[in-house]
Amino acid sequence: MPEVVDSKTIFSLLEVSRSVQKTIADRYKSLYWIKAEMNKLNHYTHSGHCYPELVEKKDGKIVAEMRSTLWKADFQRINQLFMKVLGEPLREGITILFQAAIAYDPLYGFSLKIIDIDPTFVLGELEKEKRESIRKLQEEGLFDANKRLVFPMIAKRLAIISVETSKGLSDFFKIIRGNPWGYRFEYSLFPALLQGDKSIPSIIRQLAIIAERLSDFDAVAIIRGGGGEVGLSSYNNYLLSKAIAMFPIPVITGIGHSTNETVSEMVAYKNAITPSELADFLIQKFHQFAIPVDESLRRIVEATKARFLLEEQHLHAFSRAISWSSKAVLSNQGNELRSLQLQLQLYTKQLFKDRATEINNVDRLLRLADPKELLKRGFSITRVNGRAISSEASVSAGQVLETTLFEGKLSSSVLK
Repeated sequence: MPEVVDSKTIFSLLEVSRSVQKTIADRYKSLYWIKAEMNKLNHYTHSGHCYPELVEKKDGKIVAEMRSTLWKADFQRINQLFMKVLGEPLREGITILFQAAIAYDPLYGFSLKIIDIDPTFVLGELEKEKRESIRKLQEEGLFDANKRLVFPMIAKRLAIISVETSKGLSDFFKIIRGNPWGYRFEYSLFPALLQGDKSIPSIIRQLAIIAERLSDFDAVAIIRGGGGEVGLSSYNNYLLSKAIAMFPIPVITGIGHSTNETVSEMVAYKNAITPSELADFLIQKFHQFAIPVDESLRRIVEATKARFLLEEQHLHAFSRAISWSSKAVLSNQGNELRSLQLQLQLYTKQLFKDRATEINNVDRLLRLADPKELLKRGFSITRVNGRAISSEASVSAGQVLETTLFEGKLSSSVLK
């Protein structure tokens, strides 16, 4: 009960708190569906309870903030539902639609007691952001900007945005380093966060750093492992998608196993579902260049051999013609023979001079086409039973391969 001192009615803090508690309990008796951004989940593993921090933002500024509680049993049930619907657990940094009771405690103050969270609402919010980003980029004429760039004949020098410990990056390196043709790539790693709201400025910042060194790279690769819809939500962000679309060299992506393509993947020059598929794409580009080079070398060698054979036949025919003419002249006109011999010497000398020039030109072509010159530039030749391999169909498991490098040879066995 309040005290009366000098005609003043005085309430204790506990009395005021309990009055507020009673008023709120009488006023808010129902459960309410509320939309807010989960700024922090605050999950305590020792108790299993969560104390989420909820906020509402307008124009990037927080206009409302409130504490909440999510007890262990409810958290476990909701988390399982998120895993089933979204493919990943409940996490912070997303907008949620939740059912809660409004409560006030004299000791802990005002809070919301979360009973349930709708995972399908999260999907809807992500889809809404995705459509809005696509609309803006299309209106600005940027949606296909990166796709309109000319991709290098060989994308040998790569700027990679990823995390060094990423499983996806490890898969990517395993394939490009172990390609059976010995194609060599050069790459620089630009570490960035790959998930959550903080990944957006992190990736954009690394793109800006790469842009200052454009002459060092042929393409940019953004690589991460797999994830659910929520984990990929940052790649629907308008600012990140715009940075990729406007980038002055091709951007290629391998950011997950999701079947729902993000806006960042849509605007990139090339999107691969997995980092492994992205590595295969780059190797195929190398292969498309190497095969015509090998074919051109074969044609040069064959054409050179044919030319030598033809010239040899011409020389033999000319020699026989000289022999027959000389005998006829010798039997009839000795004086004319001497004159003819002189003319023949001059003609033969000029002929051999011309043929020597042609042979020198052919010799230079052969030296340029020498496989050793190609091996010096990082190419290699792989043979099985002495025959060069141009298709995996010509090789079977268990066979021994011999790979010729510029310096030395390697032997390997086909596993599959």
